[in-house]
Amino acid sequence: MWQHGFLGYDTSFMLDVVVSALVLLVPGLAAGIFAAKRGRYRLHRNIQLTLACVLLIAVMAFEVDLQWVHGGWEKVVNKDPHHPRLTAAQLESVRRVLWLHLVFAISTPPLWATTIVLALRRFPNPPAPAEHSLLHRRLGWVSTIDLVLTSATGLWFYVAAFVR
Repeated sequence: MWQHGFLGYDTSFMLDVVVSALVLLVPGLAAGIFAAKRGRYRLHRNIQLTLACVLLIAVMAFEVDLQWVHGGWEKVVNKDPHHPRLTAAQLESVRRVLWLHLVFAISTPPLWATTIVLALRRFPNPPAPAEHSLLHRRLGWVSTIDLVLTSATGLWFYVAAFVR
């Protein structure tokens, strides 16, 4: 079950889970932002915490699957070394997309964690506007842009590597 994806491409199960999570992340972020804009701060907090936990678990399981079970992304892309899916030139192109994705994927966790931890420490419970609101709004937008770029480049990698 864990060796094959469920989206119809020759991927791993966990790669398809993470791609699905990335697709669902953007509407979830939008829902959280709209909740805050409407003054529903508790809902905003709960959406953000849920998204962060789900994504953290999915990415951790994905990394274990990709690195330990499959031995790296190139082995998932070219499962059959005698009949590789991608040529060396195509692999290099996909590798460049992956590096771009990693710029955002690596910066996202500390940025989002900082935004969340500061919010949990500096906002009252139940959540309400406070002195921290301006910094939180700025950190939130930077985190959101980073998360959207992580999602977009992750989907670009998936398409470049598997959708042919």
